[in-house]
Amino acid sequence: MKQMTKPFTFSAADVLLVIDVINDFEHDDGDRLLASFRDRLEPMAETIVKARTAAIPIIYVNDERDRWDSNAPALTKTALESDRGFEIVERLAPCPGDHFLLKHRYSAFDHTPLDLLLRQLDVDRLVLIGSATEGCIVQTAIDAREQGLKTTILADACASTHPELETTALHYAEQVVGAHISHTQVAQAAYTEVVRE
Repeated sequence: MKQMTKPFTFSAADVLLVIDVINDFEHDDGDRLLASFRDRLEPMAETIVKARTAAIPIIYVNDERDRWDSNAPALTKTALESDRGFEIVERLAPCPGDHFLLKHRYSAFDHTPLDLLLRQLDVDRLVLIGSATEGCIVQTAIDAREQGLKTTILADACASTHPELETTALHYAEQVVGAHISHTQVAQAAYTEVVRE
């Protein structure tokens, strides 16, 4: 028997954290990451639309890719002009009114003003989507716990470069960090535990 979970829904004190979706995929694991983004694009895009519809604040936190110019619009423009994955960036790019922070490390909290912005928004829970599950997503969940915040990771709206590491990372995030692992739709077999009766 498969354990089914309800589709994820936003609550009033949530914020959607969109991590590392602005990408030109021109790096060592770019091919694997791009393939994963293509597989999970619809849940990512749908989650962003649902957040906007529900007036949930959206915060993009993206690796600056060693540019060191703190220019988020230029980073987005470069990714949109890339030959690889521009269609991903077109669907997931920020809109006017979204917040956009740049980072240089895995966690969205590490040397960014994210904690200050979250206090200003009076947030209770972070909802995480983006990439990569086994790196920046779980590291951000760990740091959110240290900030006293609840965290939900939407597993089917997160891209990964290593499926085995993703599984391990999600297990760690749930069992050790206390993050809630959820899905944008009723959980499919790939994300569902088998319950023995």
